[in-house]
Amino acid sequence: MALQILFNLIIAFMWMFLEEQYQFSTFFSGYLVGILLLFLLRRFIPDAFYLKRVLKIFRLILLFIKELILSNFNILKHVYKPKFNVQPGIFALPTELKSQWEITLLANLISLTPGTLTIAVSHDYSHLYIHAMDIPDVEKEIRSIKDTFEKAILEVTR
Repeated sequence: MALQILFNLIIAFMWMFLEEQYQFSTFFSGYLVGILLLFLLRRFIPDAFYLKRVLKIFRLILLFIKELILSNFNILKHVYKPKFNVQPGIFALPTELKSQWEITLLANLISLTPGTLTIAVSHDYSHLYIHAMDIPDVEKEIRSIKDTFEKAILEVTR
């Protein structure tokens, strides 16, 4: 992947120097030419086409923004109810993530979402301990995190 990015940047700079116009628009058009060349030659390149991973990273960011907005509305519902009726709790989230970077990313995404907080990670990195402000159904919450954040992280990193 890094070689593809480097190749693409070299193509973009070469395009800019050949055009003798040192502007962002010329660099960008050269970058697009490099992407096109990589796409056409992807059969001969051993790695997967790197823009797929970039699109998956963008989808992860959009997923986080969506979850952030939904959880903010959920917190607002609880705050403005006349009777504050929540069921806080701590639960263990089993995870399929292996590297410390993946686990750290998941823990941060959970902690940055209002209403949840990652408290600890098990010594063997197989579970995350999470405090939730309102958790009527633990299994539903575990499935929700695994189907959203963990799935998106796995798509990005593997």
